[in-house]
Amino acid sequence: MIGVLIFPDFQLLDAAGPISVFEIAARYAGKPPSIKTIALTPGAVRSSSGVEMLARRIRPGGAITTLIVAGGPGVRAAAACEKTLAFVRATEKRGVRVASVCSGAYILAEAGILDGRRATTHWQRTQHFLKTYPKVKLEPDRIFVRDGNIWSSAGISAGIDLALAMAAEDFGDEVARKTARQLVLHERRAGGQSQFSSLLELKAPAGRFAPLLTWAREHLDAPLTVEDMAEQAGMSSRHFTRAFIAETGATPSKAVERLRIEAARQRVQSSSEAIEQVAQSTGFGDPERMRRAFIRAFGQPPQSLRRAARAG
Repeated sequence: MIGVLIFPDFQLLDAAGPISVFEIAARYAGKPPSIKTIALTPGAVRSSSGVEMLARRIRPGGAITTLIVAGGPGVRAAAACEKTLAFVRATEKRGVRVASVCSGAYILAEAGILDGRRATTHWQRTQHFLKTYPKVKLEPDRIFVRDGNIWSSAGISAGIDLALAMAAEDFGDEVARKTARQLVLHERRAGGQSQFSSLLELKAPAGRFAPLLTWAREHLDAPLTVEDMAEQAGMSSRHFTRAFIAETGATPSKAVERLRIEAARQRVQSSSEAIEQVAQSTGFGDPERMRRAFIRAFGQPPQSLRRAARAG
């Protein structure tokens, strides 16, 4: 039995995404779906969008074998509710597989079941989460993380990736692949993949330099010097550098490195292409130069990211 814990002002997709995954996976596996939404107060529970879901009352010691805790704007109130926390603690104590989607990690952390464990949450909450729960081994650059029977995922859609990994564990990889295809997903992302995009890290990727960044991403194998970028932007090198830093919060060279790292990371994690070839085609040239950039960005070399993606 899959139990999805919701609360007032939960994020709808945090619940609906995993529910859809398990419904489709069970159908492919030839089994009837066994899923229910649960809440402290049964009945219609209003999501942050205004759309309601019907929920049953939470019952400690029930038939739930997997508990998925949604996130959303209402998570702070839910994480302050002792009855909700006691239910999560009691469920985990029974050895049940427990997972959080996005900010649902706050409920797991407040319940104390993440202490000393690896976990993740939405990247925008990283600093606050780290300060609030220093005992949690937060891995902010992950789509989802599994530590024993505790799972956690990054923002919203990553809950679908987490649920697909669970479905693979429950029904096998082939069922999970069929489920991903049914959901029209481009690929089933592994937990070791990053939740960050280097374009998103720049302060104003949609500003006046957006076309330049798009051009740079399409020409990563070129030198992409400050002079090259200034010429493309139609500005002098000095004025371009000042304006670029003011608008994006990064130097042109740092922005190019971020774009190269992002492109290289995607290819390292999603293909079997030789590391040397990835380095060449993304503009690093020297594999050692790419390795150093990966260690600065992710704390580990390309080969480690590839192994983590395949194991995730």
